[in-house]
Amino acid sequence: MPVIFNEPLSFLQRLTEYMEHTYLIHKASSLSDPVERMQCVAAFAVSAVASQWERTGKPFNPLLGETYELVRDDLGFRLISEQVSHHPPISAFHAEGLNNDFIFHGSIYPKLKFWGKSVEAEPKGTITLELLEHNEAYTWTNPTCCVHNIIVGKLWIEQYGNVEITNHRTGDKCVLNFKPCGLFGKELHKVEGYIQDKSKKKLCALYGKWTECLYSVDPATFEAYKKNDKRNTEEKKNSKQVNVLFGGTRNNNWAFAFMKIPL
Repeated sequence: MPVIFNEPLSFLQRLTEYMEHTYLIHKASSLSDPVERMQCVAAFAVSAVASQWERTGKPFNPLLGETYELVRDDLGFRLISEQVSHHPPISAFHAEGLNNDFIFHGSIYPKLKFWGKSVEAEPKGTITLELLEHNEAYTWTNPTCCVHNIIVGKLWIEQYGNVEITNHRTGDKCVLNFKPCGLFGKELHKVEGYIQDKSKKKLCALYGKWTECLYSVDPATFEAYKKNDKRNTEEKKNSKQVNVLFGGTRNNNWAFAFMKIPL
């Protein structure tokens, strides 16, 4: 692949961008409600792919045995990543909170597929987050990333596929669907799903865009909202309340707050 398609980072360095929003982990660790903890963990999982928006450059492949270490006192974590396999290329990472409140680890095997005009990267490997204070372990896999127009036209990225986050202590699951853009791009960047208990009862609905923000709302309200046009003026008058889990701008300046806004 021509070097012009690369950005001046190795894949091991790129992995550290998972930790850009570590405050969501600290927030989850401080909450007593398991559903609220799952909301923060889901927000962290979605925010991890947000840095890929308009990042069309490919990171360089690390050498076998290459490592990268990062300590962020301001964000409260330290991380080490290592290239543990050359073929297939597998990168492993391990991060922990400086206050011993969490452990975050996993491995990534980006399986590439060329489709002529696009390149699809399927991130094989499981990611695990442990909240030590609550004795909880969450696992999930990342969605598929696709770069379009690699031959002619402007490069652009979409994420699609299902992400299932499992709380192995309580049995709760958060199933998120990263929607493909569709023929006219109506579903571009959209994410939606539910938090369910072990009996598959819906406890909370999540929706938003992985490039902008993620919201939580009551499942019944969300399902009623989906039956009508999302821009219906009648729905706006009802002013249903939702919680902002995380949000950002085009410069990826993310912010976190539990605040009430109209739907």
